[in-house]
Amino acid sequence: MTNTTRVSMVCALSAAALLTGVAAPAATAAPTAHRPAHPGHSARQIPFTAAEVTARDGGTYEITWKAPGVRKVAVRANGRTVATGGSTGKVTVSGLPAADRQWFDLVPDRGQRLRLADRLIELDGTVNFRDVGGYRTKDGQWVRMGAVYRTDSLDKLTDADLAKLKRLGISVDYDLRTASERASAPDRLPKGVRYIVADVLGDDSPVFSMPTTAAEAKQMMIDGEKTMVSGENAKAAYSTVFSGLVRDADGALYHCTAGKDRTGWASATLLTALGVPRETVMADYLASNEYRAEANAAALAAMPAAQAAVYKPMLDVRAEYLNSGFDEVKDAYGSFAAYEKKALGLDARELRRLKSDLLVG
Repeated sequence: MTNTTRVSMVCALSAAALLTGVAAPAATAAPTAHRPAHPGHSARQIPFTAAEVTARDGGTYEITWKAPGVRKVAVRANGRTVATGGSTGKVTVSGLPAADRQWFDLVPDRGQRLRLADRLIELDGTVNFRDVGGYRTKDGQWVRMGAVYRTDSLDKLTDADLAKLKRLGISVDYDLRTASERASAPDRLPKGVRYIVADVLGDDSPVFSMPTTAAEAKQMMIDGEKTMVSGENAKAAYSTVFSGLVRDADGALYHCTAGKDRTGWASATLLTALGVPRETVMADYLASNEYRAEANAAALAAMPAAQAAVYKPMLDVRAEYLNSGFDEVKDAYGSFAAYEKKALGLDARELRRLKSDLLVG
């Protein structure tokens, strides 16, 4: 990694951090619920090829699924069946008791059940706090929900948010931000949560030049994504995160300022290591555009149109950004497996442990 590239990435993320910290809309905090127990591993395969829970307004939930070869699926919540369907289903459920997160068990007439919740964790002080799990791997397993979380900055958490994170079982916080970001917006955390600095970019050069065109800003983000793969700070930081996840993934969260770039690469790396298909990894990465839409729009609306055009590429996540990271993996290491070993320090035994802990089915 050249100093120019590293400085450019700090520049881009510092600018984005400044903007995304302004006028971010408050999310409505969800009511109370206990954290679900670790689902037991089963020799039976999970028959679902697709499934998702989406929270709608007014305490309503939409549950969709595909389970080829299954005749009947029961949707259960709070110990009772709330809907049923066939091998393909789309149901709407409402009138459930208030809960921090509403969990649903999709119970097929054959095979293993699947437990899911809406991916977004609604808090007053964040807009991009979400569950890393709930995705299907190439070999038919599912990434367990309720274990690992990703988020944007945590400095604006309310006391109610802290209580909610405590109930969710958050136990360790990996802060991917630079020293200047941490100093200006220190994390608020529930008592007892371990705080670990895993600085992806470093912060030793305060002098940089901002992009003057949208094209320059886009290229800065593309180059910055490569830095998150090959940069020495980045390799050390992500190694810290992954070694911690291997030891104990339950209750872990990692974050940067907007929860989209450094955090986005952490999630892309984790999901890829677990065997999630690239198109699903990309969809998870691009979801930050949806979750951050209001905050980004408010930031851009507060500046002149010409300036907003330059800043917009730094607030977006785009497929070309993430693809440049995967391209750097191939160019610098030859394969993702080599990247895991050489850059993240993960050997075969550790990867098996990570999969055993985070995959079901």
